[in-house]
Amino acid sequence: MDHTSTLTSGGALALTDWGVMRAHGDDAASFLQGQLTQDVQLQSAQQARLVGYCSPKGRLLAVMLAFKPQADELLLALPTELLAPTLKRLSMFVLRARCKLSAPAADDAAHGWQVWGLAGQAAHQWLGAHAPQQTWDASALPSSSASGRSAWVTRLPDDGQTPRWQLLWPSDAAAPQLPPLPAEAWQLLEVQSGMAWLRSATVEQLVPQMLNLELLGGVNFKKGCYPGQEVVARSQYRGTLKRRTQRLALPPGVQAQVGQELFHSDDPEQPAGMVVATAPGQILAELKLAALASGQVHLAEASGPVLTLLTLPYEFVDVT
Repeated sequence: MDHTSTLTSGGALALTDWGVMRAHGDDAASFLQGQLTQDVQLQSAQQARLVGYCSPKGRLLAVMLAFKPQADELLLALPTELLAPTLKRLSMFVLRARCKLSAPAADDAAHGWQVWGLAGQAAHQWLGAHAPQQTWDASALPSSSASGRSAWVTRLPDDGQTPRWQLLWPSDAAAPQLPPLPAEAWQLLEVQSGMAWLRSATVEQLVPQMLNLELLGGVNFKKGCYPGQEVVARSQYRGTLKRRTQRLALPPGVQAQVGQELFHSDDPEQPAGMVVATAPGQILAELKLAALASGQVHLAEASGPVLTLLTLPYEFVDVT
């Protein structure tokens, strides 16, 4: 299906496979500062943060979107499949910090949040003066919430053509009055933006740079320590990074799944990469940089469908 006209006109999609974690208390920001790849202590309410949460080995356990409504509160949005394990693991390290972590259910009228994806002209008009213009800018906007809570929205990275935003919407407010956006269209926007969220199949498989997280604003190399920080910094500055997320086209009629392996014709005996996000006709895949020099990339097995390399809306930066 051609989603071109749908993306141009735009609309909204309820991201029902997403949830929200809340960190609240005097030490909420300082506690998360020591756990995440971005600086949330200096974050303002007018900024969102793309953040990674890593194991001590520098492998990603979750990628989240952080809003900071007030100094003692952060809202962290992420795929629901990783919400419970991430909440459990973070809670293990709170110890004496004055920080309470919770994950109100999306149907909790008084405290829950719904996550929405907005895109295109219709969304821009609906947001009006509340539409953040620059990537990761954030703003509060009124809602019909009976609990009196504002909604929160941020501008996401895009493909350079269709603007898109992510919205945290109070569960007790009426749904945004926007045309429906097909899930396949939103998936296509995600892939075309070169942005992949961590999923269960990719947990502990990638350091942040393999997901291009630092190119998207998800890593601050000047902030203090966090789990895996030495590994992440070493990958950045010592030339040890040999894999990156790339965008590739699928042959007509072929579908892919997150976690599927890729193989390269020059070394068919071992995997050369892994699918990290999918959309109709396209994927994002973490791939050996050496595989880009020559030969062919195949899906699932060495004799599988041949994939075609596509461009990304950002450039890789060589810091070595």
